[in-house]
Amino acid sequence: MNAFEIPPVPKVAIIGPECTGKSALSTYLADYFKTGWVPEYARQYIGNLRRPYTEEDLLTIAHGQLRLEDEWARDANGVLICDTNLYVIKIWSEFKYGHCHPEILHAIATRHYDLYLLTYVDLPWEEDPQREHPQQREALYTLYLREMQQQSVPFVEIRGERDQRRQQAREAIEKMLTTPNA
Repeated sequence: MNAFEIPPVPKVAIIGPECTGKSALSTYLADYFKTGWVPEYARQYIGNLRRPYTEEDLLTIAHGQLRLEDEWARDANGVLICDTNLYVIKIWSEFKYGHCHPEILHAIATRHYDLYLLTYVDLPWEEDPQREHPQQREALYTLYLREMQQQSVPFVEIRGERDQRRQQAREAIEKMLTTPNA
């Protein structure tokens, strides 16, 4: 490693269907661990579009998400919390368009995360102009769970009320941080 390289920091990605508390959990965990968190790039990107998003926009969103992660990793304090990652884009793309761009799949295969927190759909739906499928959350969760089970990626399901979720997430991250070669 040269003087300009930044040592890798453990990364935790919070994934799951829309409206399952990913952003709230990310901000809480970043505060608890006194570190930064990477926001969901898609929110800003889609919020600034003056048209409906398209399949092509998903690749732009993926690039933006990875750029944010790389920027935030420089200032992370022991762990980086990511409010989403490319698995969210992959599952959404496959659900909505029937496939995923090969560049996104390649990035998933080459990016390392130390832990995934998979948020369950047991929180009430909250309307938001960027949310599309309130009646499909359980089906989408099943896709996420299946995806995690097929990977050699450590993941923990996060369920329950706010305080239960927070405790489950804290404990999973603390275990990851204190377990050698986790």
